[in-house]
Amino acid sequence: MADVLPFPKVRPDADPAVEPAEHDRPLREVIGDVLREERLDQERTLADVADDASVSLPYLSEVERGVKEVSSDVLAAICDALELPLADVLERSAERLRPMAGGGSAMVLLAA
Repeated sequence: MADVLPFPKVRPDADPAVEPAEHDRPLREVIGDVLREERLDQERTLADVADDASVSLPYLSEVERGVKEVSSDVLAAICDALELPLADVLERSAERLRPMAGGGSAMVLLAA
């Protein structure tokens, strides 16, 4: 069996001063951004949403900052607390992760 090296956390040639492209960010960070933006748009506090979702305030903060991987059950509870369908969170996250083709035009697939 061949030796397998772990993926590096940072590319050796990457400039740490340059922010990674949105589609290069970990999914947990993008989902956290979507949840935080929605909470702020609703003008709600972390404490309010954490209480409604039955999660601790520090844990919700870590989820929003992309520090913690959120389980599907906890994500569903947070979405319920925000009255935001889980599908919307996933769609908004996918839009941010998908690199734009052709300098800003998105590809759309249509079923026949």
